[in-house]
Amino acid sequence: MDPSASTAVEGAPGLAPETAAPPPPPSAQTAEALDTTTPEQRTAAAAPAEVPTKSLGTTVAALGSPTEPGLWMKTPLVDSEQQGRVTNPANGKSSLVTLLPLEGPDTAGSQLSLAAMRIIEASLTDLTEVEVALEG
Repeated sequence: MDPSASTAVEGAPGLAPETAAPPPPPSAQTAEALDTTTPEQRTAAAAPAEVPTKSLGTTVAALGSPTEPGLWMKTPLVDSEQQGRVTNPANGKSSLVTLLPLEGPDTAGSQLSLAAMRIIEASLTDLTEVEVALEG
C-alpha cells in the first residue's frame, strides 16, 4: 500500500483512499493551502467515470467546511456512505466524491468539499446546482 494513501485515510476517517486527504495545516488561509488533495488525486477524480453511473438527481451545493479534507459531498440524496460523482452542468466538469448522508428532505441543499468545488470549477461563494450520481 502507498504510504501517502495511508496517511490520507488517517487524515479523513471514513473516506475511501481515492477521496481522502490529510487535514490542512492550522495556518492555511487560501483555497490552495486548504485543499490538501494531491495533483494525482485531482486528476483521477476529474477523469470520466469508468463504469456506468446511476443518477440520484440534482441538488444545490454550498461550500462545506474548508478545513474538512478530501473529496466529499454531504447530501440528503443518500442514506449511507457511497462513492459517487458530482457534475457541474454549467461546464460539464465532474469529480469523484464520497457521498455522505445529511439529514433532511431530498430537496434540501448539500455541502461540497473545497477540493471537489475546485475540480468542478464551481464558485466558492455562490450556491451551485450539481448533478449527483452513484459511481459503480
